[in-house]
Amino acid sequence: MPQLTLDLIAEAANFLRGRIRRTPLEPSQALSAKLGVPVSLKLESLQVTGSFKIRGAFFRLSRLTDAERRSGIVTCSAGNHGKACAYAGRELGIRVTIHVPSTVDESKYRGMIALGAEVKVSVFPGYDETEDLAQEEARRTGRPFISAFDDTEVMAGNGGTLAMEICEDLPEAADFIVPVGGGGLGAGLAYYTKQKNSAVRFIACQHEVSPGLKASFDLGRAATRLPSSETLAGGIEGGIGEQTFEILRTRVDHIALVNDAEICAALRWMLDEHQYLIEPTAAAAVAACLNGKVGVLSGPAIVVISGRNVAGSTIRKIVCS
Repeated sequence: MPQLTLDLIAEAANFLRGRIRRTPLEPSQALSAKLGVPVSLKLESLQVTGSFKIRGAFFRLSRLTDAERRSGIVTCSAGNHGKACAYAGRELGIRVTIHVPSTVDESKYRGMIALGAEVKVSVFPGYDETEDLAQEEARRTGRPFISAFDDTEVMAGNGGTLAMEICEDLPEAADFIVPVGGGGLGAGLAYYTKQKNSAVRFIACQHEVSPGLKASFDLGRAATRLPSSETLAGGIEGGIGEQTFEILRTRVDHIALVNDAEICAALRWMLDEHQYLIEPTAAAAVAACLNGKVGVLSGPAIVVISGRNVAGSTIRKIVCS
């Protein structure tokens, strides 16, 4: 496995160019007024497959050996990584098997099936136990297991290329507010931005019932497994990766913890203020801003809107509550 470097991120960006969307940075007057600095939204919710995950999955699958391409891959996903692997597998002619928790969002499940993947629904509601099943199938069948986050090529694609776009479009960006689960987005983004400018601040937004990054700092090592937690924000449930934590442990400036009520309010706020439908995981970063949990910013600030994939039934429950 290669190390995460600026050269690897540049290689990922070159591969992805023309294959995915270069998503816009959109100023948010409402968040700027709230936080006292210019704030822009990085709208990965407008990305191919509906989330940033296509960046890492597409790049990672492109680097499989010929033998691995013939055998196909096994992965585990709360939804967005699986959908991204399904899309990349279809484009590259690679068989994809995805293990998902029993609590998987219905729209993400349907998206994976529609893209031609084999999807296996776990008996477990949590990500960590479901990943065990995926890794066991990979070992048993001799197929490569592709981590949703704990993989340098996935980090380079997911967070690295996203950070490169932000820094090209807004070189003066000083604060990065990012939802963090397993850490693939956060590690790639924090690595790239801190390499370019060590003075920038990285603010990790996590769910208070499943804060893998915070737990890792408390333990002094990666908290790779956490008890299963019921939350609408499945993309930030579960433990963090060992490799991602090694990168993040020296690059995190602040951790903001939010809850489901704040996430739901932030999702409604995005509809009211920006007319964008986003998923609860993405709303975690907005919730941290709205509830004063991001700390003092020097600005300009970037809020990463990580995805839009959410079932209509979930939206109706949130919006009509």
